Amino acid sequence: MRQKELLEAMFSLLAFIAGLGCYGMIRVVLTGFYVVRPDERAVLTSFGRADRLPDSELGGSAASPLSSDEQERYQYPEVRVIRPGGPYFKWPWQSVRKVSVATQAVDIVWDPTKAQSTIEAVTKDNLTTGVNGQLRFRVSEGNLYAYFFGVASPLEHVMGYFVSILRERIANFTDPNSAGLVVQPTEDGEASETAVELSEGVSINDLRKNLPALNTYMEQQCISTPGRYGVELDAALITNIDPPPEVDRALSAINSTRNQVAADISTARADSEQQITMSKRAVEIAANNAQAEVAPLRELASTLTQIKTEGGTTALSTYIRNMRVPLLTRAGRILQTAHRTQEQR
Repeated sequence: MRQKELLEAMFSLLAFIAGLGCYGMIRVVLTGFYVVRPDERAVLTSFGRADRLPDSELGGSAASPLSSDEQERYQYPEVRVIRPGGPYFKWPWQSVRKVSVATQAVDIVWDPTKAQSTIEAVTKDNLTTGVNGQLRFRVSEGNLYAYFFGVASPLEHVMGYFVSILRERIANFTDPNSAGLVVQPTEDGEASETAVELSEGVSINDLRKNLPALNTYMEQQCISTPGRYGVELDAALITNIDPPPEVDRALSAINSTRNQVAADISTARADSEQQITMSKRAVEIAANNAQAEVAPLRELASTLTQIKTEGGTTALSTYIRNMRVPLLTRAGRILQTAHRTQEQR
């Protein structure tokens, strides 16, 4: 009886060991191989620790331009990146983290903690506006440690960083061309009151006119995100900046007035330039006519002077007498006056 119980115990133990071996084989065979797709990169971890490159630390200069303070805070080791291909093998105590490195787009209103349809921002004239747009981003292949292990939600951090810079820029934004186009100093070195009135309180218009410049500024300011969070900002596409409806109607009226004033100024300037051009041409025509009238007289004076110089007074009197003959033939009546000399008196 005892021998039978011993055999059953041994059989149970062998069955448990065989089942454990089968489970291990199945787990190793079925889950021990993996592949990496062409748009993915992977990092292999052993007991939660990433496979790192020996004696490597990824500073700010290798990933993105960071300040000296940021370089001290964001020092991440460089991990071994598994590129597309496979199948690759891993042990049961190892795990694989994959991420797509393709360019993706996300609305700037995206926030996993709350639902919102727009980003609120306050302009320099205390006007609350709604901002909408998109961000194009991709995971930085050169700093996957920051993306996987640096922060819990890298994209959420990037969005918060982007929105904070955007709000700060909108609050202090000034049209770079407004000073030259609207406010022009007078002779005393002071801007006119009318120009100041037109330039104040229209920051929403400045933002709408300079959306490309705003997008470029945001891209430049977010160039450090690969070193911070392992996410590269490909492009910022801010498409709409809308004030409240009642303010929008007032701004439309302001824009219409300014457009009308600009049109009137252009018309007046064109008319004045046309009048100036016509006056210049009239002066030129009058000068040409005067020269045409004076030229024969100058030529006659030159001829008479030459005759008197070469032939004397007698030749000059003869020339004048001969020049009178054609006139006398065409005259209908001739009046002759007698001049008495001093002796006759």
